Order: sequence, then C-alpha cells, then structure tokens
Amino acid sequence: MAELCPCGSTRAYDECCGPFHRGAEPPTPETLMRSRFAAFAKRDFAYVWKTLHADHAEKRDGASRDAWLTEIREGTKLLRYKKLRVLDVSEGPDAEGYHHVLFHVLVMRHRQDVSFAEDSRFLHDGEGWRYVAGTLLRNRELPKPIEALTFDTFWKAATR
Repeated sequence: MAELCPCGSTRAYDECCGPFHRGAEPPTPETLMRSRFAAFAKRDFAYVWKTLHADHAEKRDGASRDAWLTEIREGTKLLRYKKLRVLDVSEGPDAEGYHHVLFHVLVMRHRQDVSFAEDSRFLHDGEGWRYVAGTLLRNRELPKPIEALTFDTFWKAATR
C-alpha cells in the first residue's frame, strides 16, 4: 500500500508532495504550504530551506544554509507534525503583493500539544512560490472552534 502524504490530502505521497520534494515546483501558494508541512513531517529540511523566499528573514540576513539546516534539525528534533488543516486561502494578492494561506497544524512535543495556526505569506520569485513570513498564534490564543477560523477571526485574535 502506498504511503499517504503527510499534508492531509488523502493522496499517496509519491503523487502528492513527493514530486515537489524531488524538484517540481508547486503551482499555488496552498500547494507550497502543504508541501512544506509534509517536508517538516518527513524532516526534509533542505526542501524547507529551498522554499524560503529571498526576503525571508533567515535568507535576507545572510544565514548560511548549512548552519540553518543544523539549527532547524536540532530545534525540531522532539517535534512530531501530526495533522494539517487548511482553513482559508486568499483569492489573490493583498495590497503588498502577498498571497496568504491560513492553516492549523497539530504538533506534539512528547505528549505536550504545541499546535498553532498561522497566516503565511507567499510570493512568486520567478521560479516558483516561496514562503516569506507568517504570523503565528498558539492554540490557547485561537478562537474556537478552530475549524471555523478565517483570516478575519484570526486577525481579531492576533490584535487583542
């Protein structure tokens, strides 16, 4: 039986995010976000680095790829990325040109729930979609039910 993709699509990994991890470019910001989650779940941090936009703080500030990979491997060693839910996707770019994806992830550190929701911002760099930055809220900061979260309710909670 084929391994299911960690991104929650219910498709086989080799037909879903696998091609992106092997070099294909995701066609949309949502697809990129899903493939990044799958990369975190599979600990494919070279892909996560590749999909950072040049304007992402780590790249903009001149972080070395190798040092960043070492740091992220160490920093996420105890985390298990269990489930992804896409909650909202922007119809197009905002006033600053960003495309947004709002998602919630179930993340565990041992038995501790460290889940969060994030409004991620993406730009196309001429080659493909890239992650620029995101605003994150921990579960305790989120209005419930989480499944009903929208950009509006997320930002109301973020600006309390």
